[in-house]
Amino acid sequence: MKNSLIYELPKIVDEGKKEVEKILERLSSQNKLGLQTNELVLPAKDSAGLFGGQMPTVDEKNWMNRLVYGDNLLVMQALLAGDPESGMSSMRGKIDLIYIDPPFDSKADYRTKVTLPGVDLEQKPTVIEQFAYADTWKDGTVSYLKMLYPRLALMKELLSDKGSIYVHIDWHVGHYVKILLDDIFGKENFVNEIIYQGAVGDTSNKNKKFIKSHDTIFLFRKNKDSILWNDVFQEYTDNKLKIYKYKDGIGKYQLGPCDNPGGGGYIYDLGFGEKTPSRGYSMPKDTALKWIKDGILVVQENKVPLRKWYMNDQGVRCKDVWVDLGSERGLMYATQKPKTLLERVVNASSNENSIVADFFAGSGTTGAVAEKLGRKWIMSDLGKPASLVMRKRLIDQNAKPFLLQSIGDYQKEAFTSSKQFRRIGDLANVVLQLFGAIPFTDDQNPNRNVGYIKDSRTLVLVDSPSKLTGLATLKKAIEHRNSFMGGWNKVVVLGWNFTYDITEAIQSLNDKDLEVLVIPPDLLDKLKTKASYKDLIEKRKIRFSSLQYLSLKPIVKENLSGDNEKLEIELDNYVLLSPDNIPLDDKDKEKLRDIIAKDPLALVEYWSIDPDYDGITFRSRWQDYRGNTENDNDPLHVVRKTQLTVSKKDNRKICVKAVDVFGFESIAVEDIK
Repeated sequence: MKNSLIYELPKIVDEGKKEVEKILERLSSQNKLGLQTNELVLPAKDSAGLFGGQMPTVDEKNWMNRLVYGDNLLVMQALLAGDPESGMSSMRGKIDLIYIDPPFDSKADYRTKVTLPGVDLEQKPTVIEQFAYADTWKDGTVSYLKMLYPRLALMKELLSDKGSIYVHIDWHVGHYVKILLDDIFGKENFVNEIIYQGAVGDTSNKNKKFIKSHDTIFLFRKNKDSILWNDVFQEYTDNKLKIYKYKDGIGKYQLGPCDNPGGGGYIYDLGFGEKTPSRGYSMPKDTALKWIKDGILVVQENKVPLRKWYMNDQGVRCKDVWVDLGSERGLMYATQKPKTLLERVVNASSNENSIVADFFAGSGTTGAVAEKLGRKWIMSDLGKPASLVMRKRLIDQNAKPFLLQSIGDYQKEAFTSSKQFRRIGDLANVVLQLFGAIPFTDDQNPNRNVGYIKDSRTLVLVDSPSKLTGLATLKKAIEHRNSFMGGWNKVVVLGWNFTYDITEAIQSLNDKDLEVLVIPPDLLDKLKTKASYKDLIEKRKIRFSSLQYLSLKPIVKENLSGDNEKLEIELDNYVLLSPDNIPLDDKDKEKLRDIIAKDPLALVEYWSIDPDYDGITFRSRWQDYRGNTENDNDPLHVVRKTQLTVSKKDNRKICVKAVDVFGFESIAVEDIK
């Protein structure tokens, strides 16, 4: 028999506190996490296919908003740690408002619909997402609360002393989450329980209960002695408007009592033959006389005085029941919250230039609203589709320049969840055998991640699932090929996850005897039992694929009058890694193969250009994406060609980045003289 949640809660809190203590200790160590900047986005959406305007610039020393892909527990650790080398200071105590809407449905379908020309695909979550969702709900509500506790605790660390947090939750777990919030923030810092009516639930006759139609939002402050607050207002209802039936030079008003509601008010005679309220006046006599003079207090003989209550043109002060905001669909999520909801939250609990954060950002409504209202923002999400949607949404909104960052698509969680492998070397040893390589002995190779193919004198190196394979790894692999045990003819690097510029890294090395292949992302899932990986080794069912890559047609440069020149940049081809490595059902993989053969550029979701690439930071100064119909009226394709007007340069390095519909990134770099 399972223990009740009441029994489990003290354990959840105790484990959560210990985890947070370890995280905070690690922030000052050399092993602290950092954020990798994948792109500095300077929104400049293509609208005609011939972008002749001035290339946008930015002062990179100033604050820039951040969109971060990755596990928010890791993201928040990186934000707390800061990175002085890259100019990013710690965000501890600097965020005025956090709004989160964490997923709370264990049976939710996390598939994403991908619409391509003539076909629809259903993309499963990435491996890291699948493990995160499975881990969140493996023990039902208990594991969900275990996931949430350390995250809420880190959010408290990030909040400023005047900051507040809104936690949007539903009936599944709301009451338990309130207990966690009481423990972390203090019951005395609980401000409001807000009832938000969004989508209406099951209304069929078989539903023998009251129809579910609301979520709960818990509002807590960081510090009971201070909170950033601005009054917000709701529109008057028709019935409320009828009450304001009088009007004078100031405006519409209603007449109401001026007594003290609790009794024990002021007792005095105003001298107009009026009656004194039975519960006494709510104001001292001097105030009452001033109100009479100003026309605010109406005094009549033998009657209790009445006060004028004027209608506020802004509306009625907002109550804690919100039935006036509706729901919203359109980008990708059934649970997407309306902009009106976030506008109310952001207006109430932040000022212009306040930093607003959302660590379960989804479709990015929090950042979009913060941008619109002149706030700074930080958003993060674990889903690659979410990051794609948010980037496009912000560009479409012509947002201020922002950073697209990541912790990395680590499969560390998948590895640590595996019961078959205690060490990374044990996993690497199996991967070598699946590839057809013979592992070296432990004496020759203590890490157990290097093997060889005898006949071809090929060295095979398996990278760790807890890191990104990039230029440094490739250089080490080449050195290993040239020196290990007398040298080899070729080296193959098998990687789980890759840096965004891996294609450029491979091209820069220009080594025909180096091959980089992708380990199938669902391999760990297939290796759950010893029998399963023995079967895979015997039948060689695993396919290791090449990386996707982007190719360009020759770039054309044309001198213009003055200090400008024109660049014509055109996509040539996009080669996707094998459909076997995409999280799709078999029937959808077949559909994808047809698209790859007939229309490969249809897979490009987004492409952008840095016309002055410095080899370090990709500065996106022009963008086009599927769904942008202002340039070609085609929602399912990007434009293939554009022209940019730029300042003249003798030597220029142009970098083009493409992101496909599954979130895989490729870059192509060209030197123009």
